[in-house]
Formats: sequence, C-alpha cells, structure tokens
Amino acid sequence: MTHLSDHLYYGDNLQVLRDSIANESVDLIYLDPPFNSNATYNVLFQGPAGGESAAQVEAFSDTWHWGESAEAAYDAVLGSGSAAAEMLRPMRAFLGENDMMAYLAMMAVRLVELHRVLKPTGSLYLHCDSTASHYLKILLDAVFGAKHYRNEVIWKRATSHNNAKRFGRITDRLLFYTKSDNYCWNADDVREPRSEEELRKAYPLRDGQGRYRSDNLTAPGKGGGELRREGRYRSADLTAPGKGEGTSGDPWRGYDVASRGRSWAAPKSGTYADYIDAHIIPGYKSIEGVHDRLDALDEAGLISHPQKGFWPGLKRYAEADLGKPIQDLILHPIGFTNYSSQRGEYLGYPTQKPLGLLKKFILVSSNPGDVVLDPFCGCGTTVHAAQKLGRRWIGIDITHLAVRLIERRLQHAFPPKNGMPQVQYATHGVPKDLEGAQRLADDDKYEFEKWALSLIGATPGTQGKKGADGGFDGNLYFGKPAQRAVVSVKGGRHVGVGMVRELDSVRRRVGAEVGILLTLTPPTKPMTSEAAAAGLFKHERFAPVPRVQIITIETALAQREGAVTLPARLSDPFKKAPEEEDPTAQGALEL
Repeated sequence: MTHLSDHLYYGDNLQVLRDSIANESVDLIYLDPPFNSNATYNVLFQGPAGGESAAQVEAFSDTWHWGESAEAAYDAVLGSGSAAAEMLRPMRAFLGENDMMAYLAMMAVRLVELHRVLKPTGSLYLHCDSTASHYLKILLDAVFGAKHYRNEVIWKRATSHNNAKRFGRITDRLLFYTKSDNYCWNADDVREPRSEEELRKAYPLRDGQGRYRSDNLTAPGKGGGELRREGRYRSADLTAPGKGEGTSGDPWRGYDVASRGRSWAAPKSGTYADYIDAHIIPGYKSIEGVHDRLDALDEAGLISHPQKGFWPGLKRYAEADLGKPIQDLILHPIGFTNYSSQRGEYLGYPTQKPLGLLKKFILVSSNPGDVVLDPFCGCGTTVHAAQKLGRRWIGIDITHLAVRLIERRLQHAFPPKNGMPQVQYATHGVPKDLEGAQRLADDDKYEFEKWALSLIGATPGTQGKKGADGGFDGNLYFGKPAQRAVVSVKGGRHVGVGMVRELDSVRRRVGAEVGILLTLTPPTKPMTSEAAAAGLFKHERFAPVPRVQIITIETALAQREGAVTLPARLSDPFKKAPEEEDPTAQGALEL
C-alpha cells in the first residue's frame, strides 16, 4: 500500500485503488469522470510557432458500451455487499444493458472503492453534468448513505451557450458527500469579498473606527413581560446563554430585557468576537460574565445607545467582514472562454477546470498536509491546486498522455528554486526499463506509441484516430522558420529494412525534412545502412543531421530528448502552465 505522499499513477483507477491505496487514507476526493456524453476528448498541443496547433490527439473516449468490462463491474458491485448493489439491480431492470447502464456499473464499482479509501472525516465531490447526475446521486446515496449527502453545488461555467431547441447549458453540478457527520469544514477560508457597493449597503453608518452597522445585543430568553414579535429584531452571529450567563436577563444600564422576553447576548465566540479580541479589546474573549462583556464593549465605544427603541445595538464593523459565505451556486471562476484562457492558465484540455474552482473545495474540505485524491486527474488541475495549497496528493489517469502533461505542468508551475526542487513525487505504472516497455507494447500498442513519443518530446500525430496514422505517429519541430521531423514508433519484436524505406517515403510525401524511427527492437544492419543512404539534411548555421534516424527505446529511456539529433530544436510541444510566483502563498491562487 502507498505511503501518504505525492503520487502520480498511470493505469485504470479501479486497479490502482485496489492495489495501491490503503483503507481510510485519503482526506478529500475530487473526481471529474467522463459524463457518458458520447464525446471524444482531445488534448491540444502548441504548434511550432508557439500558438495552438491544429493537430489533436485522442486522450480518451467517454463512450461506454455494455460488454465484458461492464458486466464484470456490475458483478463486482453485487459481490461487494454494498447497498449500491441494491440500487444497481433495479437500474439494470429499468435501463437495460445499454451505454448508460455500462457507465453506471463502471462508476458504481469505483465509488465503492473510493468510499473505502476515504477517512471517516473525509469528503467527496463528484463533478458531473445533467446527463447522468440524477443516476449518480442515487448511487452515491447508496454508497455513502443518504444522510451524508450535503449539497448539490452548481457551477456556472460559461456566461452563455447556444443550444438548438433547448435552454443554453452553462452549468455543471458537483455532488458533495461526507463519510460521516464529523467532517472537515473550513468555510471561513473560502469567502468572496464584498463589493464596495455591497459594503455601503450592509454598513451604512460611520464613526471614528470606520464603517459599521448596528446589530442586536439580545436573544430570545426567559423573563416576564410581553413577548414582542420576533420580526422586530435581528440576531446574527450571537452567542446563546451559557456558562456564567445565569444573569443574562438582568437589567443593564437601565435596559430591562427580561420585561420583553429577551436576554443579553454579547458575542463571546465566533469571528466577530475574534476581531474584537484581536483589534479593539485585548483579552475580550476571556471575559466570562455577559454584563462584564457589555461593560467592556460600552467602554470601547462598541455599543450604540438608541434615542428611540428598546435596546442598545452592537457596532459591527465592515473591517471584520470576511466576505460572503460559500454558497451552493458558484459563479466564479467563470469558464475558460472568457476567464482562464486570458490568464494563460488554459492548457487545451477540453475537460480542464479552473484552478480557482478546485481551490474552493480543497480549502473548505481539507487542511494543510491532508491527502487529496483525484482518480480521473486529466491534465492535473486538482494536483496543481493541492500542491499549491500545501496538501499531499494522489493523481490517477488511464492515459500516458495525461500523465506526461501533468509532469510537464508541475515542472512549469513549480520550477526548482535556488537549486532545490519544489515538487517531489513518484510516478507509477510508466515503463522505466525495456521490460516495462515491452509489457506496455503487448498490452496496448496505442498507449505505447504515446508513451514512446513522450520520451523524445514528440507531439502525437495529426489524425488522432487509432489505426489512421498516415504512416507516422508523431512530429517534432525545429529551426526558424519551423521545420518538421516525422516520427514512426514500432513496438513489435520483428523489424526490417522495409520500415526504414516506408518512413523515408512518408517523410518525402508529407514534406518533412527528417524522419525518425523509434523502435523497441534494435535495428538490423540493413536497416542502419538504408537509413544512412537517405543522406543528410543541412540547415543553415548548423551541422548536418541524418535525414533518417533510428533510435531505440533503450536509448530514448537513457537520453530522453537528447536521443534525437536536430538543428535548433524547438521548445516543449505542451502548452506551458504559468509559473507560480510563490508556492506557499495561498492568496496567489485566485478564487
């Protein structure tokens, strides 16, 4: 089982959860699973000139179909003993063995595992859209218990959207559950500042201390006299009578609260009591008696005595206002179309969420040093936010492309400072030697191709469709103006000279200057001779380089991008995440 630290996993999250994540070891789970929307998502790379490339490569497809995997997931849930099994049976009877049922079965078995790894004090946020949110909530009710459902949070992800013959779809949903009633909740850390206009309206009065409003100093209590209609009073953030408060209904300075069924409630705890203690009356919170606190408040000028009305009021200053509490409707940060793309945060991943959105959930539902898990981590926004906020993290994704993108994102956002790394983590499931590379090639040749291309920093090819590579698998760019090298990846155990001839033919056909054959099996002598016969490419002011180059996976593992010989090699094809100015400053990550 994994020790609690920072870990990035390549693989099926179900298997990783079962094999590598211990029971009750995670404090917060955020997951943004594919929505069963029958869409194929692509990762956009920056082009040779630094802009957005027209080339796209398939990252994953969220189209689910009923088959052996779905049946196995369904059987696993039935065998788990979880209440989710009792929910899946009628769902299958109602929906049948279709794509939606396949999706729900695959999700249910993962939700059972996520519940297992979550600490009793932990929380889970499942990000989804309206396609399957109603079914997912039923499953979550079964796994976590309906009483542990806390909120459906609505995120307005765009300002407008045009949908033919239906209302524009501009919102997503987040289903918020906890494992128990005793869970982390730091709501005061996630407040939105009020605008100047809001402050003027909320705090209409002024004195030498600043802008304030007069708040109630009483609460419902025992006493004689007529009980006035409660609508006349406000009692926000007031303490209830407690220890040492036995005389809370006694008169004070001529005000007889008990005669009208009230009692004194000078604040003793809470954010405003903290403010008074820290800024106006040192030691205020240690004052036990309510009348003693009233005296202290009055002497400090914090009580306004009315010319009309029954009671004095507590001056509540705008300076102490922490902002608006977090609500179940999140309007900011808004969508990438008009927000994060302007800040340079958007990396081209279609399901990417803004950092500020993830910050809200991490701050409110975890503490520094806690472990945050994202089992569908995509381009790594959760990982980035967790690193920024001083949390430990675990990210899992089923594509090598996503793992490579996350690694680059962390490198760019948190580069070494004074020769010391800012980010230290372990990557699991990615081949580190020839044996691992051969296993990947045998298991999934398309993932092997993407992984092999990442070794030398190549961009996957233009088609982005399995089996439709046009004779090559990737591109490298070099020189000014930008020129091109095409890359062909071979993961088989048998290689021959025909592969070199085919690559050189493709190179000429597409107008590329260089062709690179990246092969798991060492080349034969005829292959080496055929590559040499292709001649040299000469670039102005640089030494000539071979037109066709053969690079083994063993060499690429050892030398990475240095294994390729190109004049004036251009920069990283991945879009660059902005560097974090101060990785310890939470405020630098905007809400």
